Amino acid sequence: MDYTSFFQDCVEGLKKEGRYRVFATMERQAGRFPRALYHAPDGTNREVTVWCSNDYLAMGQNPIVLAAMKEAIDQCGAGAGGTRNISGTTRYHVELEQSLADLHGKESALVFSSGYVANEGALGTLGRLLPECLIFSDAMNHASMIHGMKSSGAEKKIFRHNDVEHLEELLKEAAPGRPKIIAFESVYSMEGDIAPLAEIVALAEKYGAFTYLDEVHGVGLYGPRGGGVAEERGLMDRIDIIEGTFGKAFGLMGGYIAGRAAVVDAVRSFASGFIFTTSLPPAVLAGALASIEYLKVSDIERQRQRRSVRRLKDRLERGGMPYLKGESHIVPLVVGDAACCKQVTDILLNKHDIYVQPINYPTVPRGTERLRLTATAAHTLEDVDRLADILDALWAENHMLRTAVA
Repeated sequence: MDYTSFFQDCVEGLKKEGRYRVFATMERQAGRFPRALYHAPDGTNREVTVWCSNDYLAMGQNPIVLAAMKEAIDQCGAGAGGTRNISGTTRYHVELEQSLADLHGKESALVFSSGYVANEGALGTLGRLLPECLIFSDAMNHASMIHGMKSSGAEKKIFRHNDVEHLEELLKEAAPGRPKIIAFESVYSMEGDIAPLAEIVALAEKYGAFTYLDEVHGVGLYGPRGGGVAEERGLMDRIDIIEGTFGKAFGLMGGYIAGRAAVVDAVRSFASGFIFTTSLPPAVLAGALASIEYLKVSDIERQRQRRSVRRLKDRLERGGMPYLKGESHIVPLVVGDAACCKQVTDILLNKHDIYVQPINYPTVPRGTERLRLTATAAHTLEDVDRLADILDALWAENHMLRTAVA
């Protein structure tokens, strides 16, 4: 078999569909976010405005976070030195996990190398350890959650996105004494909507199910201390496991879970993705701790971001643009065709110095290809208005549909 040709044909298939991913080389500039230096393929460099970053509160640029990271490097050096089991557990891990438990009002927390690994490791372990476990998964759950459920080997039932009536139908069909997990997210990053947390939690309590909530796009942003949508809605104490990340609103990298001590300890003891992975370095942990502690008391960044989001949604609404009108801070602008979506982002980057990546299948269903716009605490109202003006003109020039999206 000609292996090289086979894999080349696979890639060519993506290119023909317009789904081939091209990475733009960006150089973040400290103190200048959301500006970044774009390194173009022709060797030239120019400043662009980033409109697809998950650094929602610009904490990746916060001086307090940067100072904590520099201090940790000076004290401990660069790497962790191994897995948590061997030599990689530092005081920074302990202090960060204590801070996370406090943030979510839980007994314990556990840090992972990424949010993806946290979901895969935790869901995979919980579903595998619980005998005859049945997992109920929202249809729009993230790939990392799906990976974890598959790894667990447990039976899975998928309920329609945010459809609590369908979820209850499925729960009624399950044997009353059978272990059950309901896995769902708070903020769905490609739809921009928020789950009906209270209704899902009530169903879990009614049918004796364990709740697993992915808050990666909620932590830092929602709630008086940044504990996420569950904190904002007063539900943290009724959710068994809360999973989060440092890679978005907290401005760094890494993931975690928080919950009852016995449950967290079981994941720590059995999750391969945790046990066999080199731990995060001290500088990253120190930065994450500084960011979390800062956002527990500072609301300035959240207010600035909400102002930018409100302005963006208002401008798109007035222009009749086809965006998904979810409750959250994420604004998906639907294009509906993979090739066209890529053309739009190329025009924005090459003609207007605006960087936003196209979102195509399999991340979203075919025919719903979109731009995922994220207004951050660092975007000014002038930034928002400029983006809205350019999008409006682009849609008009190319006679693109402005059909309202629910």
